[in-house]
Amino acid sequence: MKVTVNGKVIDYSGDPQMPILWFVRDELGMTGTKFGCGMALCGACTVHLDGQAIRSCVTPMSVAADKSITTIEGLGSEGEHALQKAWKTHNVPQCGYCQSGQIMQAASFLSQNPNPSDSEIETAMTGNICRCGTYTRIRAAIKTAAEDLA
Repeated sequence: MKVTVNGKVIDYSGDPQMPILWFVRDELGMTGTKFGCGMALCGACTVHLDGQAIRSCVTPMSVAADKSITTIEGLGSEGEHALQKAWKTHNVPQCGYCQSGQIMQAASFLSQNPNPSDSEIETAMTGNICRCGTYTRIRAAIKTAAEDLA
C-alpha cells in the first residue's frame, strides 16, 4: 500500500496491523512522536491522518492506506509553525515528553476552530496528558497561535 508521510509517498508492505507509531518511529526514524501509554489514553503519540488528530499507538497501518500522515517533524521541521513558536514564547515544555502530541492535537483543533474560547481549548485538549501540569501555558500558547494564524 501507499501512504504519504510528511508529504513523501512511501510504499509500505509490512504488517497491516503494525501501529502507525512504530512505523513512524522504527521504520522511518522519526522519533518526535512519543510512546506513552499504548492505549490511546495520554495523547503523546498524536499525529494527523488526513488532517485529523489520531492516536498512532492504536491505529494500524491498514487505516493509513492511500492517506496522509503528518508527524511533528512534518508540522514545522524548523520550528516555524505558529504553535511551535507559541510553545517557545510561553515556555510550555518542562520535561517535554508530551509536547509533540500536545502540539499535534492543538494544530488539528485550530484547523477546525481558528478562534477558540478557553473552554473550547480545554475540551479539545482533554485527552492529552501533561504530567508536569503545564496546562495553563498550553492554553495560552494555543490562544497566541490562533491569533498568529488568523
